Amino acid sequence: MAAADRAQPRGAYGLRVRGVDAARDLLVEAEPGWPAIELAWRLGESSVEHEWVREESALLRLRTGGHIEIDRAAEQVVFVVPRELRDEELVHPYLSPVAAVMAHWTGRESVHAGAVVVNGGVWGVVGDRESGKSSTLAWLASHGTEVVCDDMLVLEGGRAFAGPRSIDLREDSAELLGVGEAIGVAGARPRWRVRLGPVRQGLELKGWVFLDWGDRVGAEPLRGGQRIGSLLQHRGARLPSRDPSALLELAALPAWELRRPRVWDSLPDAADCLLELASR
Repeated sequence: MAAADRAQPRGAYGLRVRGVDAARDLLVEAEPGWPAIELAWRLGESSVEHEWVREESALLRLRTGGHIEIDRAAEQVVFVVPRELRDEELVHPYLSPVAAVMAHWTGRESVHAGAVVVNGGVWGVVGDRESGKSSTLAWLASHGTEVVCDDMLVLEGGRAFAGPRSIDLREDSAELLGVGEAIGVAGARPRWRVRLGPVRQGLELKGWVFLDWGDRVGAEPLRGGQRIGSLLQHRGARLPSRDPSALLELAALPAWELRRPRVWDSLPDAADCLLELASR
């Protein structure tokens, strides 16, 4: 990589990210005004029992063992972990909880969600663990849909920031979809990584699609109370909102619950249904 290319700031989730030169291809071009952080890791055992987030620092537990130390003023993030981490792991999946805390500090909102671009607008794709979210996003990406992010949607004033340019699948999903390359264990499990192409930045969020399982492919609109409850359940950081009205504005957007049978043959129809909902 040329020195000039390395000098160009790169990032994800609206953050300028340093310290991961080997994974720059997973990042997007960063804007000068984005908050900056430098990622690092060190080997160590963690005895952290309680997480906390203060105004200038945070301590977060990792489900995979270890913890995250965030120093906002120093622009430093250190992952204390029981094994070595590769740069591509730091960018995805380890960066997403950091992005959620940084979003809270900067008055942004974050939701555990993927997102796609349809007709020039962004639609959040939300689902519980093993809801088929990543496989749905991978299907859409392989059929020409722009994917904004895989697992954390960060928003500022209703506009979306791009996540790392990858989707991570489980082995069976990758095999059935015929996409992805094995990257070994990243986070808590082996992953098959699907590389994503460029995506337009700063597009406006238009609505939400919440994924679930059902007897057939179909969709129903969610009412106001259902929308706010579902968004609260999937917030990136379970912290008081800096601007509660912003969360209400997100909940006021159109939202659908999309159900499909838990069989692979239903995925194409469900993906088509999602695109049709987002095109209304």
